[in-house]
Amino acid sequence: MKPKFLFLFLVLCSLTIDNVLATSLGTHAKIPDNETIYRVSKQQCWGCIGESLEFLFTHNLVRATKWEPLLFWDFQLEKYARWWALQRKADCKLQHSFPEGDFKLGENIYWGSGSAWRPSDAVSAWSEEEKYYDYATNSCQEGQMCGHYTQIVWKNTRRIGCARVVCDTGDVFTTCNYDPPVLNKPARESGRVEGSITLSKGLSSG
Repeated sequence: MKPKFLFLFLVLCSLTIDNVLATSLGTHAKIPDNETIYRVSKQQCWGCIGESLEFLFTHNLVRATKWEPLLFWDFQLEKYARWWALQRKADCKLQHSFPEGDFKLGENIYWGSGSAWRPSDAVSAWSEEEKYYDYATNSCQEGQMCGHYTQIVWKNTRRIGCARVVCDTGDVFTTCNYDPPVLNKPARESGRVEGSITLSKGLSSG
């Protein structure tokens, strides 16, 4: 890793820890997984490793370019995301965990052909949608989707939990959940989620 990138990596990690310290550990929020109500604790990830760190770091890289507050990892959101990823392990179907129009959390999902897809590949594909987003009108270009990008850069989002699974088909399913719940406001305020998009290297839906 080049020195300048290593420096940025350390800065982002330290800022993420600062965000953790600034957050109350005693408050809770409820989220459903269709039938079960999970309580989302504010227990944070102090030593995220492997894929969790890659998910967190790549999200915060995108947010840092917009001077948005950095996200921190939430174990219960990760648990929820992993639960849903395992539900998709058999078929790798690009499907949300919430019924259409009933999102209780922000959620981005991604499918990649083959087993080599990393967390950073999914985040990169989502963030590439920035070119289709108009900040002035809070809308996507006609015929394009940008909901995955706006989900990543929502100003009010504080917590994230993600998971990926290599499906029985040999492909990869990736899902990330974001809290607080989304509101239909401009991305620099809170953001929006809509539609799906076909990518050259994979499929994602948000």
